[in-house]
Amino acid sequence: MRVTLVMSVFNQLALTRACLDSLRASREPFALVVIDNGSTDGTAEFFGRCPYPYPLRFERNATNQSVLATYNRAWRLADTEFICLLHNDTEMLEPTWLERLLAPFRASDTGLTGLYGVKRVRRDGTYVGRTIVHTLADAPTVRAPSEEVAVVDGVCMLLPRALMEAIGGIDERYGFYHCYDKDLSLAVRERGRRCYVVHAPFHHRGGGTRTTDFARRDVERRDLADRRAANARFAAKFRHRLPCDVRSLGERLREWVSAKVTGGGRTARDG
Repeated sequence: MRVTLVMSVFNQLALTRACLDSLRASREPFALVVIDNGSTDGTAEFFGRCPYPYPLRFERNATNQSVLATYNRAWRLADTEFICLLHNDTEMLEPTWLERLLAPFRASDTGLTGLYGVKRVRRDGTYVGRTIVHTLADAPTVRAPSEEVAVVDGVCMLLPRALMEAIGGIDERYGFYHCYDKDLSLAVRERGRRCYVVHAPFHHRGGGTRTTDFARRDVERRDLADRRAANARFAAKFRHRLPCDVRSLGERLREWVSAKVTGGGRTARDG
């Protein structure tokens, strides 16, 4: 077994079950590490009787802690060659999804793969929307089998455990959640490795990693402030690498012309 899937969960049991159900058809075997951040919706009891064949390591925090701290605790429990940080609000649609994430590692300079990413990051740390590529099932934009990106989005991130160890894990100084995926991607690139988005269609239900009620205006404002502060920290930390663009000059020109003709671009998830 080469891969351990790592999840941080907090309530949202229906999403977690849908995600795990979607993994039943996976051809590549994997282990599963789940840390529950103090759920009150039956999540702990569900994993206690775990109705799945995946080798499982389940631990529980007494309180709802930072997703980043929980991820760092979780991936260190894995002993496989690769770890895959996976949001519990995803559903995989192809039995070969994990094989496709592993395929780019046939090249020795591959460091990180995922399902959603961006090719160009501005000097201020924000994304250029028209350079986003993804494999969302309704309208995937990535060219098969994969495309190089500057940043892999946190919805799914697969990398060698040894590389994560060398990086020092996820930088928890970003706070509860924001910008860790940008940071991890550029940390991988700092070590001369490449990042890729692969073509492996999936559904993203949304909301599985949320820990508060974003419908409340005060919470929404605080979250926006936290996001901006985290992005500013990212831009300062990696100012020697920003802007970052993995496209060739010819690709940049073709995409710029295409955006002018169509009058728009893709919408960014973050930044």
